[in-house]
Amino acid sequence: MKSEPDVFSFDDLKSRPRQTEPWDGVRNYQARNFMRDDMQVGDLILFYHSNTNPPGVAGIAEVASAPYPDPTAFDAKSKYYDPKSDPDNPCWVLVDVKYHAEFKRFVSLEAMKALEALSEMRILQRGNRLSISPVTKQEFTAICKAAG
Repeated sequence: MKSEPDVFSFDDLKSRPRQTEPWDGVRNYQARNFMRDDMQVGDLILFYHSNTNPPGVAGIAEVASAPYPDPTAFDAKSKYYDPKSDPDNPCWVLVDVKYHAEFKRFVSLEAMKALEALSEMRILQRGNRLSISPVTKQEFTAICKAAG
């Protein structure tokens, strides 16, 4: 899962009450489907900082809830409001994300690109801009090893 650190950072997650936050505002169907259909409570998450210098993985979070309707889709004052989303059949969901562990070292995008074990990693492929994308166990392990 990736976020711009000036919007919501790994340190922000760590400082939240119960170190937990709803991952709201996902408005891409493919990213939503990954969250809705593939994530399970307890799954570990690489928390990636995007649109910063340097971008990269800051730490590990975990899925802390089953998917549920994203309330920002129904709030006309929210930047994530979607007038087409029906509360009885919501288009958009979220999961709660919880802080899990901090890395000894930040793993930059440049460092990730240099790791042979990550040569097929989805987020490293050209044009892949999703805020949520799956990671294999081998990719997760390689990044954790690089982080110390």
